[in-house]
This record gives sequence, C-alpha cells and structure tokens, in this order.
Amino acid sequence: MALTDVENCEIHEVHEDNVRRVTEKMPDEDVLYDLAEVFKVFGDSTRIKILFALFEEDICVCDLAESLGMTQSAVSHQLRILKQARLVGGRREGKQVIYYLMDEHVRTIIASGLEHVLE
Repeated sequence: MALTDVENCEIHEVHEDNVRRVTEKMPDEDVLYDLAEVFKVFGDSTRIKILFALFEEDICVCDLAESLGMTQSAVSHQLRILKQARLVGGRREGKQVIYYLMDEHVRTIIASGLEHVLE
C-alpha cells in the first residue's frame, strides 16, 4: 500500500476521552516488548509448520522431522526457539522426548490465525 493510499483526517482534532481510554489500557513497555517477541516467533514458516503439527498431535522430534521433511537437527533448533518463547514443552517418555503445545492459548492463536488467512 502506497503512502497516498492511507487516509488521514482532514482536520487535526484530538479527542481527549479516546486518548485517555487508550493510554489507560496500554500495557507497560516491558509487556509490549515481550508480546512483540512472541509474535516474532510466529513470523517463521518453519516454526508455524512445527506448531501446526503439534496442534494436531503431541509428537517426538523424529516424527516431526519426518512429517516436515526436515533434519532432526533443524527441527531441534526451531523447537529450542519455541520452548524459549514458552509456546511448546517437552516430556521424556523412555528414550524419546515428546513435544506438545504449551497451553490452550497457543492453540487459540494458531486456530485464529488460520481462520483469518482462510477468510
């Protein structure tokens, strides 16, 4: 979208009530920074593939790598980033580590994002 495609107000008039409501509800800078960092993690299609796979099934690295046509090393690297962002977790089952989505919030983000792009 070109800059000329963005519509602006024809007059400069600040609505103090709107400004006050927005600023009162605005989270602290640290919270906004953390939120932006979470969304950066979602900005990589490989990580989205991993999250989508985990949306369907708790699964080990071997199966994830095979499902996505990637090496275990590449999947592990992305899982590390997803774990640091607290989007996925892992549990040991014998000699395997089974990865899963951390909570329902992650499921909601993925489902809502998918619904949005499919509209």
